[in-house]
Amino acid sequence: MVKSTIFMLVLAGGAQAADCEGPNLRFIESAPWDRFELVMGIQPLMSVTVDLRGSAGQLIFDTADGGTGVDVFQPLRDEGGTTAGVVADGAQAVRVALRDGAPHSRAVFSIDVDDRLKVSDLGQIRVTGGEMAGASVVFETVAGNILRAVFDAENRAQVCP
Repeated sequence: MVKSTIFMLVLAGGAQAADCEGPNLRFIESAPWDRFELVMGIQPLMSVTVDLRGSAGQLIFDTADGGTGVDVFQPLRDEGGTTAGVVADGAQAVRVALRDGAPHSRAVFSIDVDDRLKVSDLGQIRVTGGEMAGASVVFETVAGNILRAVFDAENRAQVCP
């Protein structure tokens, strides 16, 4: 059962506290794979969910050739510490299970992310921090607590309980 403890904080790049002990997720725009790098906080985590629906860039996951996204596509891929599942092309949310969400450990997964803006900073194939801003993250702890954060314009989502 998921407990209803919820922490929510939106932080802007330089304002993130160095002593913050909550989990954080960073998005890195790269080719050929866009990456999400997760650092667990003091609580062990079971999963992380990325929800792009609130993003300024109207972002989607581009996982199939000829699908919703632009040119390059990449399915969800484990790059260390996650269990990669299948994500439908054009989906706006993905839940990634963690193999070992021990406190202060790291996990990385990759998947192509595209924006759907008619006019965007770097074209629809590449995502800037301003376009990721507003997307949300749910961190689920092993104890069943839900921690929430929102991506800032620096491509970071962090919980500081």
